This record gives sequence, C-alpha cells and structure tokens, in this order.
Amino acid sequence: MSAEKETRLAPRGSAGEPFGILRQMRSDLDRMFDDWFWPSLRWPSLQMTAVDAPAWSPTIEVFEKDNRLVTKVDLPGLKKEDVKVEVTDSRLAISGERKREVEEKKKNVYRSEREYGSFYRAVPLPEGVKPEDVKATFADGVLEVSVPLPARPEAKVRKVEIQEPAKAARNAA
Repeated sequence: MSAEKETRLAPRGSAGEPFGILRQMRSDLDRMFDDWFWPSLRWPSLQMTAVDAPAWSPTIEVFEKDNRLVTKVDLPGLKKEDVKVEVTDSRLAISGERKREVEEKKKNVYRSEREYGSFYRAVPLPEGVKPEDVKATFADGVLEVSVPLPARPEAKVRKVEIQEPAKAARNAA
C-alpha cells in the first residue's frame, strides 16, 4: 500500500486537531452525495443559489408562559416597519427585510458596506388558536409575539386494578 493511501485512510483528529474527525465525516458525506442524481442532498442540505438564498436567518425562541405561546425573534437593526407578522389558525409567520448601508470617508480611506436580506420564519400553532387574540411588541431589536393557548381538555384518569395472572385468565373467559 502506498504512503498516500495510508495517509488518506488514517483517521484524522489527533490531540492537536480536535475537529479533524468532523471534517473527515463532512468530506465523506460530500463525496457520497456528489452523484449527479442527488444534487439536492449535498451537504449541507440547504444549499441554494444566490438568487433565492436568504442573506440571514434571525434566531428565534418559542416557549410557553402564563398559558400563552411566546415567540421571540432577534432582529437587530430593524424597525417595526421592516417586519410583518401574520397569523392563521395553524401557523405564525414572521417575515421582513433588512437594508443597511454604511459609508465611511476619512483622509485617504473610503469604505462602503451594504447588507441586504429578507427572512421568513414560521411557527406551527396548536389547534384552536384565535388569530384575533395574538399580540406583538417590538423593542430594542426584539420582536415578541404572544398567542393565547386554547383550553386543553382535562385528561380522564381511570384507575386500573392489577390482577393476578390466574385470576385475569378466568375473568377474560
């Protein structure tokens, strides 16, 4: 066996390279999905073209508090006019667009940065949510949407008697 093959087959990730095994796994997955008939499954699976790719995806947190489903979305640099919140009886949809341009002119330096990007996040809602009771606030770059949770039917509890095996067989007959 040649030295090249031995090196390629040797496991990566020694003490000095803690992420070597992960890089090797990603490389192996890339090769596995490189076939022409599986282009949509290429690692990572959400590769998109520059035309339809969102420039960013804001972080989102969903939790239950005081019988309400609360969704918080971090939207730094945006104003409430840049964000759209829509609700149906089955989902909460949050979308928006950010546009930022920074221009800096100094003695011998000119710097210009532009950021553009739209986002869309959807949160499934439990059955029975009333869209008219949804509330949203936006402060300090954080959008908070609060949805009242529908009343849950009480679970019926029935105590089951534990029987001896012989007695259970006689009762079943």
